[in-house]
Amino acid sequence: MSPHYALASPAEGLRASLSRLPEDARLRGDVPEDEPGWAHCADLLGDPARLVRWRERLGGWLAERYPEAAGIPERIPASWILSWYLHVPALAGAMLLHHERRVPSLAPSALAFRIGGDRPHPDSVAVLDDRFHCLPTDPGSARAGAVVVPDERTLATVLRGRFVAHANRFIDVYGPLTRLGRRQLWAAATDALDNALWSAGRLGGTPEAEGAGVADAALVLESRFPPLTSASKLRLAEGADGRREWTRNREGCCYNHLLPAESECVGCPRIRDRD
Repeated sequence: MSPHYALASPAEGLRASLSRLPEDARLRGDVPEDEPGWAHCADLLGDPARLVRWRERLGGWLAERYPEAAGIPERIPASWILSWYLHVPALAGAMLLHHERRVPSLAPSALAFRIGGDRPHPDSVAVLDDRFHCLPTDPGSARAGAVVVPDERTLATVLRGRFVAHANRFIDVYGPLTRLGRRQLWAAATDALDNALWSAGRLGGTPEAEGAGVADAALVLESRFPPLTSASKLRLAEGADGRREWTRNREGCCYNHLLPAESECVGCPRIRDRD
């Protein structure tokens, strides 16, 4: 999808970009003082006990949702919190790259998110730093907070590097709090980034927009960049109606199948391993 350069002015910063994103992206440039449930990423990583409490809250929510379960296996909430947290920097980077061709800071100090009051997942994300990387054609490239890169491939490299840096800090903190292996942790990070880039295109609501998101995923994850576990896994496959549609194989497992009456997700590696 083409960025909204026609709407931008040289004076506009990242908040203007955030205001132009689709409403369903649920990205904003501040943390509302009157809204409960907001958490700063830096605070969570600085106090791992808060991550444990979030995981325990999710475990309680799952126990209420599945009262017939004898117990909720620890790896389910551990895996869900892993994916939910990594979704935050992935979403912020993917949406701004796709819709504005800008890459924000993805440092923990630059991001916050709101944990839903019912289902305890991130339902809104705030990007708190107005600085960004952009292309030479960006009208805001002369701003003090803008860093100009020569082309889209370089911009994709910046996004990937910033996401991996945040993911690495999170995994170093969260990994010792779980029994999940290192490969599982980075598989979740890979899924988060690939899915976020795909979702950025799908929000456009047309096959062309979705295809543009797939192209961005191929640009950012054109091959495997360790510690990420794979290149983009997006591919065309025949759907139930016989038409070809985009899908992807997951790198990691969320363990949803361990819940009563639930099964593996589409593209789950457990299914592929049995085939």
